[in-house]
Amino acid sequence: MAERKITRREALRAAGALAGASVLTKFGVRLLSASVPNDTVEAAAGPRAPLRIGFQVHRTGIGAVYGRWYERVGNAALRLINEQGGIAGRPVQIIVEDDGTDPKRGVEVVEKFVNQHRVDFIFGTLFSHVVIAAAPRAGELKVPYLVVSEGYHVASGKLNRYVFQPGITDVRAQVTAVAPWIVKHLGKRATLIFPDYAFGHDHRDFFSARLRALGGEVAALVPIPPTETSFTRYFARVPRNTDFIYHVMVGPGVLTFVKELGEHFGARKPKLFGFIDSLEGVDIATPGLEYLEGSFLWEAFPRYTGNVKTAFEQQYRDRVGVDANGASKADPKDVSTYSHMFGVWETLFVIKRAVEESGYASRTPADYRKFITTLEGFTSFPESLQHPQGPKRFNGKLHQVFGHQFISQVRNKRLVVVHRTAIEDGLYPPEGDYTKMPL
Repeated sequence: MAERKITRREALRAAGALAGASVLTKFGVRLLSASVPNDTVEAAAGPRAPLRIGFQVHRTGIGAVYGRWYERVGNAALRLINEQGGIAGRPVQIIVEDDGTDPKRGVEVVEKFVNQHRVDFIFGTLFSHVVIAAAPRAGELKVPYLVVSEGYHVASGKLNRYVFQPGITDVRAQVTAVAPWIVKHLGKRATLIFPDYAFGHDHRDFFSARLRALGGEVAALVPIPPTETSFTRYFARVPRNTDFIYHVMVGPGVLTFVKELGEHFGARKPKLFGFIDSLEGVDIATPGLEYLEGSFLWEAFPRYTGNVKTAFEQQYRDRVGVDANGASKADPKDVSTYSHMFGVWETLFVIKRAVEESGYASRTPADYRKFITTLEGFTSFPESLQHPQGPKRFNGKLHQVFGHQFISQVRNKRLVVVHRTAIEDGLYPPEGDYTKMPL
């Protein structure tokens, strides 16, 4: 029987019933607030019930700048998916819940998605302390939980079989890939400045180990509380014979961090290698960041147009509303989290592929088994509009994806790519195998 399409009149009636929620022309379903009643949404979708995906977003808290852009990218990907016919011929509905970048609320959000919203899948979580708290609950509730986080927690094999990270690489892969370039160009004696929680600990552990394996040494480790607002007292712990400072700062204090870095070291500054995490959502040309001129930064997806010259990258950039400088086309002062938010886009398309290839139809143990084992069987994601950051290799045993990394230099208040790693550069010996865990 041919699929029934709702009429314009029915769509308008549904829009009124949804109390102001947006209606997408093809299916009558777009990104909706969590307060919309389930039966109302399903009625608006017609006889084919929508595939329901819970989007765990950091709308508030320390991760809010990421959450804002993650949500925009989720909207853009959802529009494209529904324009192209949805997933397996079904319209897609995304339900958003704010976890406040808080571990306790993260657990509550997972429970709400499963017990109240009755979603098919959950995705989107970024900050590692939230992932580590919420992922075990997703496993207990037996719902696939796809994170966009970077932390090594998934690839470590220490979570559960329901947790995947198929849209963005992890810290261990990132530092494994970029460390040889750093040692060759910046020196062998490093001081590491990092946030004092799981994400920062991944950098501490894996970069330190990789540095030593390359003949280098750690001059000092300087952990900083993630909510810290003043940093001068920490810089006194940087030894004078340090070749370079490796810094990973996350949170709202980056301008103060760089300003105080300049005040402390002045012209005698060591070389600097940082992760773009500290500058996501921040204009490189912002007054106060001049001290970063000439320094190097890791990027997963280069912010400025021209560093990645593919049609897919430009199509993606246009779809998510980002200009040539990496800011919102609607507001040049609203700078994107370009090196992370692509993971939301790519993860949604991984869900689409896994649903369609597995034949997933409903929230049953049998269908979840098909979805999970199908996803575990994936080995690669070719570069495409669905995967605009570049080609990926997927390890089904680790539930982790591997891709290219970029090293950029700050030149004239912009980021210019100076090195792109190979996918193979970031591979490492696996420590676990999720496929051996029961479902």
